[in-house]
Amino acid sequence: MNRPPVVSTEEWQVARDALLVKEKELTHALDALAAERRRLPMVRLDPDKYQFTAPDGSTVSLAGLFDCHRQLVVYHFMLGPGQDWTCGGCTTFTDNIDNQAQVHLSARNTRLILISSAPQDEIDKYRERFGWSVPWYSSYGTTFNDDMGLSAFGLSVLLRDGDEVFRSYFTTGRGVDRLRLDFNLLDLTPYGRQEQWEDSPDGWPQDPTMSWLRPSDQY
Repeated sequence: MNRPPVVSTEEWQVARDALLVKEKELTHALDALAAERRRLPMVRLDPDKYQFTAPDGSTVSLAGLFDCHRQLVVYHFMLGPGQDWTCGGCTTFTDNIDNQAQVHLSARNTRLILISSAPQDEIDKYRERFGWSVPWYSSYGTTFNDDMGLSAFGLSVLLRDGDEVFRSYFTTGRGVDRLRLDFNLLDLTPYGRQEQWEDSPDGWPQDPTMSWLRPSDQY
């Protein structure tokens, strides 16, 4: 098995300290990027335009999604009406969301939810299948997905000020990628995610990108 070179503790510490300098530079760069993100302009949304179906079957408005919180993080889960396939990326991403984090987000007046365009009864099957407890709403019958410019999955951040609702941020692709605990932990390991796009030494195990991911009940 190909593996990193083995060195003395002293040599390892020198190499580790050199990498730490670069890690701290990246941390500061991410802090600066977050500061810019906090200064992004916003888009006003019509709070009366949409009616969503909550997990308990009740109907809520856009403002109702906040559940009295000021900020809302929405993961747009790829599940459309009558969809007969499972989005592996969305499914494994949701596995990484621990609903226990809600209490900590609430301390900062923020809530995390999922939204899909499938009807709530179709969403229920996924919720029960994987045992998820993250609040998952249906936008079925609305133009919400189209108005958000969604062609696939993504993550939006909304802000509520009284009766006004704004969209402050959106990301997709690798922007959502970096929020996953599993990917971040694998990035710390010698072999990484073991995907072909990664810059790894010759002979490292590598598969086509995300080809190894499965819904948790299919491993």
